[in-house]
Amino acid sequence: MQERAMTESSLFERIDGLPHALAAHAIWGIMPLYLVFVHSVPPFEFVAWRIIVTLPLCLAILAWRGTAQEVRQALRDKRTVLAMLGSSLMIGINWLSYVIAIQTGHVYAASLGYYILPIVMMLLGLVVLHERLRAPQWFAVVLASIGVAILAAGALSTLWLGLTIAVTFGFYGLIRKMANLGPLAGLTIETLVLYVPALGIAAWFAMQDGGSSMAKSLDLSAWIILGGPMTAVPLMLFSTAARRMNYSTIGFLQFFSPTIVFLLGLFWFKEEMHPAQMGCFLLIWTAMILFIRNMLKDAKRAALSEKRA
Repeated sequence: MQERAMTESSLFERIDGLPHALAAHAIWGIMPLYLVFVHSVPPFEFVAWRIIVTLPLCLAILAWRGTAQEVRQALRDKRTVLAMLGSSLMIGINWLSYVIAIQTGHVYAASLGYYILPIVMMLLGLVVLHERLRAPQWFAVVLASIGVAILAAGALSTLWLGLTIAVTFGFYGLIRKMANLGPLAGLTIETLVLYVPALGIAAWFAMQDGGSSMAKSLDLSAWIILGGPMTAVPLMLFSTAARRMNYSTIGFLQFFSPTIVFLLGLFWFKEEMHPAQMGCFLLIWTAMILFIRNMLKDAKRAALSEKRA
């Protein structure tokens, strides 16, 4: 009886973070629409400003909620500080890898990284956290893996870049899941760690002939400042979901954001779609539907069992 209760509890925990995960991926998915308005800002400078404007936002929310004590307590704990240093390093490398991909014209490699990411996250969940998947979920994983493998085969020369993006964010999420720290407090410490390098990058661009992008127009400054919420909100939602759900499950949901990006590219930006790519994406979408359907079915079954008990 106790074993059944524990199983049902784990199912409820797995479904509890689903809205947070989907909301985070929805925001990341529409990011290309936002980036249209800041396309004139050099990528490295833009990443720096994202960090700079995110910290005051985090501090303001901490003050409003009266939870600044959580950050102070975390900074006194060596294990938590080391964990946040690790997560800061991972998210910093992730952002820089993405910038390098965009700057060198390897947009496909960057998008491929976010298709490889779910596989990395599921492997980490299975190997490090000893999570388990049901047979229908394994079938979905195999379908998605075939689709990703076909996509990767077409970009072997830049595969290292996609793998860097996937591995760094995969470990970032794992550290955030295992760290005993809330999403807002964790993000605040991460931005504190990256704040000085970000200030240095912003100052370097300000001393160049073109000057700081922040000084060019009020409209552009407003769009750059919006990068703070666009950075903070999805990361906090993701961290909340990671703490509440199996990591392998939230990893599979990671297919959601690159799928939105793909649809925007196809219907909004009018990018060309090749038949082989369409077949790969159909495999991935089918796998997503099967995986989420099975997850919701398990949660419904657990809810019925609890009512009978």
